[in-house]
Amino acid sequence: MCGLIGGAWKKQHGSLKNRFLTSINLIAHRGPDDQGLEEIETSEGFILLGHRRLSIIDLSAAGHQPMHSSDGNFTIIFNGEIYNYRELRNELKLLSHVFSTDSDTEVLLAAWSQWGLTVLKRLVGMFVFVVFDKRNETLTLVRDAFGIKPLFFSTNSGQILFSSEINSLENLLSPLVPDINIQRVYDYLANGVQDMGTETFSNGISHLPPAHFLTINLSNGLKLDFGRWWNPDTLQTNSQSFAQASENLRELFLESVRFHLRSDVPLGIALSGGIDSAAIACCARLIEPTLDLHTFSYISDDPIYSEEKWIDLINKSINATPHKVRIDPTKIQYDIDDMVRTQGEPFCTLSIYAQYQVFKAAQHAGIKVVLEGQGGDELLAGYQGYQGQRMRSLLESGRVFDMIYFAREWKKWPGREHLFPWRALIGQLLPRSIYNLAERYSNLRQFPKYLDKEIFLSKGVKTNTIRNKYSDNSKGRRVIASLINSMSEGSLASLLRYGDRNAMRFSIENRVPFLTLGLAEFAISLPEEYLISKNGETKSIFRAAMRGIVPDEVLNRRDKIGFETPMGNLVRGLLKENVINSKKDIPFKFVKSDSLRAHFQMCYESPGSFTEQDWRIFNLLLYSQNRIV
Repeated sequence: MCGLIGGAWKKQHGSLKNRFLTSINLIAHRGPDDQGLEEIETSEGFILLGHRRLSIIDLSAAGHQPMHSSDGNFTIIFNGEIYNYRELRNELKLLSHVFSTDSDTEVLLAAWSQWGLTVLKRLVGMFVFVVFDKRNETLTLVRDAFGIKPLFFSTNSGQILFSSEINSLENLLSPLVPDINIQRVYDYLANGVQDMGTETFSNGISHLPPAHFLTINLSNGLKLDFGRWWNPDTLQTNSQSFAQASENLRELFLESVRFHLRSDVPLGIALSGGIDSAAIACCARLIEPTLDLHTFSYISDDPIYSEEKWIDLINKSINATPHKVRIDPTKIQYDIDDMVRTQGEPFCTLSIYAQYQVFKAAQHAGIKVVLEGQGGDELLAGYQGYQGQRMRSLLESGRVFDMIYFAREWKKWPGREHLFPWRALIGQLLPRSIYNLAERYSNLRQFPKYLDKEIFLSKGVKTNTIRNKYSDNSKGRRVIASLINSMSEGSLASLLRYGDRNAMRFSIENRVPFLTLGLAEFAISLPEEYLISKNGETKSIFRAAMRGIVPDEVLNRRDKIGFETPMGNLVRGLLKENVINSKKDIPFKFVKSDSLRAHFQMCYESPGSFTEQDWRIFNLLLYSQNRIV
């Protein structure tokens, strides 16, 4: 787990080297153990490759980057982990490759030189890497299938720049300070969209999408060639019985956890009390009976949201050392600016403050690797069970009575509204034109009074940029289509961003055992009723797969809480200091200053009235104050 930065230029600029060194220092938290920098001349200019290393596998200096292939043709900088590097190394040895380190970076470099892009589907891991091919004068940027690790890039004025974090890239672009992307601002404020598409909140800076690569031809005017290396299909290709499939899923998940436990440094588990993190913890104990296992958990002071009884049950069953985090509302004033800078872009909920504190606790305990359950809901149809999509699949398959039965049983679970599946089905069936019109009307009607929508419209902002996610062609497989969408460009992107930035802020590698190609392709090959039962049970096959490993009390849970924080109480003092009593001008013309201050005064007096939409405008203000440009 590391940080990388680099670029290609046609000519040298006076302050470039100094700005590059500053940009490397801005990502030092991603890799405090080592730093590397190399300049390579090309026929039409030069490239710079910079790296910060967090040593997890092979802690020796032999893992230093940039790293060169044995024949000198390839140079790599790499952020992530290749968990099956030992198996790949053994295979490469049979092909006459010789290794001088025990690092996964050296294995990745040899595998790339042997197989090129075709190796990507064979990698079990999370990765972003950049490879320079000296012979062909190309730079290739690659991102893992789910976007677990970040990579941002910018092209302008005869140069291409890339980095693990936006602020270091913005510094490298200086003095051409990127403006804030007004379309992204609107999508965020109106729709709560953060990480959709390739654009970021900084104009001219994009992120490489998950499962994509970008090749730059350095001898042909920096010509760019984008490609997608993994493109999952919605077809059902698995005809196993439920029992057979659950046994296979059990073995696949155990193998994934086994790979994710590979480490030369102490590791822990982020334990929320839910099924996903419990499964990781219990599988880890099964695989490593003598492992000194530490868990890290957020405990809400509100009994309604507290998961402590479940966390205690799991810790007792696996004999782990628990570390519990509780939030002191008076302390957020000391953390808020750091957390906003850490995330790099605005975020939709303050619940990630709990995660921020969990990783801080792990660092204080001397842990450098944390496994977490992110991705389980998107892979195995969690949350509320994708009820609208499931009903549409049943309807399209001619199973009308099964659809009615599903809707009736689904509502019996706690926290589920009686008519919601039917409303969700109607939303699924709406034509695109009506859907977009209704969405645009709803967004404008609900626009906060403290924002001037006319200014957005005058700047050419599109008010219906959210795709109609119900208009795909996956007849009878609507749940699977939604899962694939979630994995590649939906909610998972934001959740992975939170986890990566919060963990790396404290120089911790966060691993996500649910997100491997093997598990993903297996899950989307299954019949939908294996994932969501006819009775509305979510993750049905995974619950079955974990029987005998995870306590039945956890597997039989019918509620889902997640990270919940008392947002209004947490920000109360911040509102007073940063907006209500602040003498600073609000930097956005689309904000009605007096109206916003009056609204936040009301939220100050009545914290329960503070909504996620209120948080978004407040977060945007904090973001604008903390941009390093």
